[in-house]
Amino acid sequence: MNGAECLMKALVDAGVTLCLTNPGTTEIHLVAALAKEPCIRSVLGLFEGVCSGAADGFARMTGRPAATLLHLGPGLANAVANLHNARRARSPVVNLVGDHAQYHRANDPPLASDILTLAKYVSGWVREASSAAGLAADGIAAVQAALGPPGQVATLIIPADHAWGPAQATTTALAQPHPAAVSDQTVDAAAEMLRSGLPTVLLLGGSALLSPGLQAAARIAQKSGAVVMSHTFDARMARGAGLPEFKRLPYFPERAQKRLSGYAQIILVGTHPPAAFFAYPERSVQMAPDDCRSAVLAGPHEDSVGALQALAGALEAGEDIGTVKEQRPELPTGALSAHTVGAALGALLPENAIISDESGTSGEYAYRLTAAAPPHDWLCLTGGAIGQGVPVGTGVALACPDRKVICLQGDGGAMYTLQALWTQAREQLDVTTLIFSNRKYQILQVELARLGFTDPAATLLNMMDLGRPDLDWVQLARGMGVEAARAESTAAFNTLLARAMAEPGPHVIEILL
Repeated sequence: MNGAECLMKALVDAGVTLCLTNPGTTEIHLVAALAKEPCIRSVLGLFEGVCSGAADGFARMTGRPAATLLHLGPGLANAVANLHNARRARSPVVNLVGDHAQYHRANDPPLASDILTLAKYVSGWVREASSAAGLAADGIAAVQAALGPPGQVATLIIPADHAWGPAQATTTALAQPHPAAVSDQTVDAAAEMLRSGLPTVLLLGGSALLSPGLQAAARIAQKSGAVVMSHTFDARMARGAGLPEFKRLPYFPERAQKRLSGYAQIILVGTHPPAAFFAYPERSVQMAPDDCRSAVLAGPHEDSVGALQALAGALEAGEDIGTVKEQRPELPTGALSAHTVGAALGALLPENAIISDESGTSGEYAYRLTAAAPPHDWLCLTGGAIGQGVPVGTGVALACPDRKVICLQGDGGAMYTLQALWTQAREQLDVTTLIFSNRKYQILQVELARLGFTDPAATLLNMMDLGRPDLDWVQLARGMGVEAARAESTAAFNTLLARAMAEPGPHVIEILL
């Protein structure tokens, strides 16, 4: 056996079942070993950002890492934007990055680069393999590191000679990591804050936004009068009928500041203090009031759900909680708009659907109007690096083939990683992608006004315009092998969405706004 074959067997032992790859010459032995391993599904992405985004989506739904197999420093560089989002989502991802054979590096070949330095930006753990014999153990260590609570990106750099070098298969046990329990003293301190009667916010993130955490938070709120909120963009939120509904902080800082005004205390659960996306001239970047006390019930690496349940117990909170009752909007009529798209989605959303949201300025109505739809999961753009939505939806469909996946995608961001549609067609994944085609970077035009550019010059607006020529998403999707249609009216969109929800396989609907 060689090092690559031993590595793949070790990854299987560690529970890795999926590898997303765009390989090159330095990875040929790794690809050959992958082809021999029936327990790992290999999926080709035509751009490395598709691979990293799909690995993120897979991890968000399974809690387990997929592997990516990337070609040297440039391949890793192409994957970095969505690895940045994965890092912010705290998703476990294992990157396998091929490098030149060690003895060839001194020749400074054209693709040589400082992979280690590049990987450090997005990785919580980085290691360069030192031998073929130790490659399997390195793979186990990478998976172990990726799974370390709350989850992180782990990158293993593999010189080509270590992949083809001789090695012997060994079995190495993987220690199953668990989030740290929160101390009784921390729970008691939070209970005292809630008993004080001061206006208090419970700010949730991470695993606290799944069903058990939401229910425990609702019990706490009902008993104490605290208000529960979430960050604007989190990795995964459980929503819909049968669950409590909580507001998320608005995107723009002045709106978030208004939402938090009047609160004397914030208790953080599975998340960090809220921060504005950007600074603005002569405006505060502090989201909470200056005199607001902040305390941590559970950090991202700790057991947020257990902490919430313990806090509910300390308060002697009851079991009855207010939950959303299913209530769908009627199928909309009138002119096509972001509002009618949201209403149609609320009316037709299947039970147990998963939504990958990179809709930018167009998706707020979709979020609001699905709040009382059947239970579903909502995945957000965690790191702000656009080009996440379609790849994450691809990974979600690989993780959950029995669930309908819907991707809400702005047209500007979709152009970053449209190659994910080809992967969806090749793997016949059940993903419906809704392209909000307003043919501009709308958020930048909004920010222009916020920054005082009340009468921007045409040359400035030109750099935020996606027209001349207009993008044709029907042709682009069909060129990738995906069935596609354009909606120019609400009635047409209703029909197209109903059909996509009823039929398996990938679909694209371009929504001309």
